[in-house]
Amino acid sequence: MSTLVVTTFLSLDGVMQAPGGPDEDGSDGFAQGGWLVPFADEAMMRLVVGWIGNADGFLLGRKTYEIFSEHWPRVTDPGDPVARALNGLPKYVASKTLKNVGWEHASLIKGDIVEGIRRLKQKPGRELQVHGSGNLAQTLIKNDLVDIYRLWYFPVILGQGKRLFETGAAPATLKLVDAHTTSTGAAIHTYQRGGTVKYGTIETTTWRETFKDQPGGREAVPHS
Repeated sequence: MSTLVVTTFLSLDGVMQAPGGPDEDGSDGFAQGGWLVPFADEAMMRLVVGWIGNADGFLLGRKTYEIFSEHWPRVTDPGDPVARALNGLPKYVASKTLKNVGWEHASLIKGDIVEGIRRLKQKPGRELQVHGSGNLAQTLIKNDLVDIYRLWYFPVILGQGKRLFETGAAPATLKLVDAHTTSTGAAIHTYQRGGTVKYGTIETTTWRETFKDQPGGREAVPHS
């Protein structure tokens, strides 16, 4: 069984739209494409190369497929590990509008896309990776199909744009299993499924007992 991994570049306010360039996705009037580029550094590329080496296949939405298929087949250097993986491994495209795909080792998911992805996950393998593909990622989240999130948070606030977690995502908890930072201030967090959300009420008395012996604790804890 394959592990479905969503890898996404995000601003601090959760925007994932067009991180790599102004021509990636200007829908809904988004004019801030390329916001990630000033934060790219060697550490970022090292992590990308390491993680893409875990892939046995890629799951892509239509827009990301079109961007990737325009660029990566032109990168023919056999020493480029990212190009080697993207060009050489299976690519499964989730689209209701594309009639065919021409990139080598690429195929369209036939019929119901959600059921098709469930079938792909049942195949033996390591990681089935999703890169970008915002609409597809939201479909995966709503249908509880994501096993691992690799979320790259960059120190920028955009104020508008498509977000990874939109209204309608199923409530769930996640478990942080890995974390990295880069020289430009990016924070990369890897999360696994954590289970259902639990709820409670914080009592003032609980806070008071917890912090009463800390420096300044008695003054900081509210009193009834």
